[in-house]
Amino acid sequence: MSPASASDMATRLLAGHGLFDFQGIHHRPDYCWPGGRRLAVYLGFNLEHFAFGEGLGANLGPASPQPDVLNYAWREYGNRVGAWRCLELFDALGLPTGTLINTALYDHCPELVAAFAARGDELIGHGHTNAERQADMTEPQERELLAACRARIAECSGTAPAGWLSPWISESRATPHLLAETGYRYTLNWCHDDQPVRMRTRGGPLWSIPYPQELNDIPMIIARQMDSKDFAQMVIDNTDEMLEQSSRQPLVMGIALHPYIVGQPYRLRHLRRALEHLARLRDDGRIWFTTPGAVSAHMNEVFPGAGA
Repeated sequence: MSPASASDMATRLLAGHGLFDFQGIHHRPDYCWPGGRRLAVYLGFNLEHFAFGEGLGANLGPASPQPDVLNYAWREYGNRVGAWRCLELFDALGLPTGTLINTALYDHCPELVAAFAARGDELIGHGHTNAERQADMTEPQERELLAACRARIAECSGTAPAGWLSPWISESRATPHLLAETGYRYTLNWCHDDQPVRMRTRGGPLWSIPYPQELNDIPMIIARQMDSKDFAQMVIDNTDEMLEQSSRQPLVMGIALHPYIVGQPYRLRHLRRALEHLARLRDDGRIWFTTPGAVSAHMNEVFPGAGA
């Protein structure tokens, strides 16, 4: 390699996304959440439905030839049992959720979606099924999916969703633009920050609300084989540390949960301990226990004209 080409290699600009600029967390405007609180906490509760005998899905054990009854049935436990046990826990502690729903649930088990909607929980678009990925779609197909999911939730539950989480966090390069163009006001796909970040899209501004890939039961309990008692302690430790950090800047902490994982009785016992800790902090006025949509709406109040 010649000296000239070596210099070019060391100074070339890397491909970027153009959605937002870099800004370190210590160099941003200060503000507070409602009531002067500094840490916003939400539950991202994933209600999902999977095709039988085809497509993608999280696995309890090694994937088998289709129909993979073992892994399909394990996931279906979440809709039949786990979600209802979690709902009882959320009710007991008075905790709202940001409920991420596959619209296929309206055909498969509409009463489950209705139970969360009846609590006043925020319903968030999460694709039609987690058996497929957006990145495998053409742009027209993806646009159609986003619009159809938004319309279906509005039709069946009475309110169009403000937010979106892609199945498997799978995006195309067009996804943020298509979200803004089809009426969504925020995305949960990006885990790059502890504060909301405004994205620039061809359809106008779109808030990126922090959604966790660490404080998330799939990568922790399934991928990394973390014990449920350790996951619960992880939630507590993360909350306490972020509460301390929030004295310097307002922060958002999400907890991503799936009922076929945390709805298993022995895991629910430990989740109960973690959520009781959060409920005490809420009752003491130390955290704002909220939903992603409420965070997005508050950002529009703090920064008028900045949001979609």
